[in-house]
Amino acid sequence: MESKRVGVVIVAGGSGSRMGGSMPKQFALVDGEPILVRTINNFAKAFAGAKIVVVLPAQQIDFWRNYSARFRVARHTIAEGGEQRFHSVKSGIESITEYVDLIAIQDGVRPFASIEMLRATARCAAEHGSAIPVVEAVDSFREVTAEGSQIIDRSKLRVVQTPQIFDASLIRAAYDTHYQPSFTDDASVVESTTTHRVTLCAGERNNIKITTPDDMVIAEAIARSIRGAE
Repeated sequence: MESKRVGVVIVAGGSGSRMGGSMPKQFALVDGEPILVRTINNFAKAFAGAKIVVVLPAQQIDFWRNYSARFRVARHTIAEGGEQRFHSVKSGIESITEYVDLIAIQDGVRPFASIEMLRATARCAAEHGSAIPVVEAVDSFREVTAEGSQIIDRSKLRVVQTPQIFDASLIRAAYDTHYQPSFTDDASVVESTTTHRVTLCAGERNNIKITTPDDMVIAEAIARSIRGAE
């Protein structure tokens, strides 16, 4: 795995509307450090020399250049995002012009994926062509129907996370298409446009996606726990 060259696309297109503040959530501070800085630095630590592309809305690019200069953040380039997440990921992939073996696609607001998980996911992708981190569902679920509702067997369900990592040629080919509303994540793009069946691998409970104020409370606790263990 050490010989594999990794490209990273970090999609940071949130407006912060669900967070309730004026600042987009990816720029919010967790334990004194912006969420997006944490996400970038995790990948830089996991994959030395990786090409990291951060995809931002056009109106946030200048702000990020000025804001990020205040913090210790790993080297990265910036690409302009699009209307849907699909378009932003496509822009990020196209910005990786160097040769890479694998491309990892990560939500900008998932700052707590461990180095061990990132590397394990990459090893899985190197072996199988794709790696989708998941965790088992712990809540109960019901499917709502016209007749009412019915219980769903949660043992058959998995909660999907990122980074989703793919063979570079596979994900480039998959994104050489037009947007469809059925695209919910990168795995769905791959399975809709190629014959490849994605491989699931182990995610982590702490690999949360920070979206709401309640998530920020949990994120602060995780960040303090990580700092205390260092």
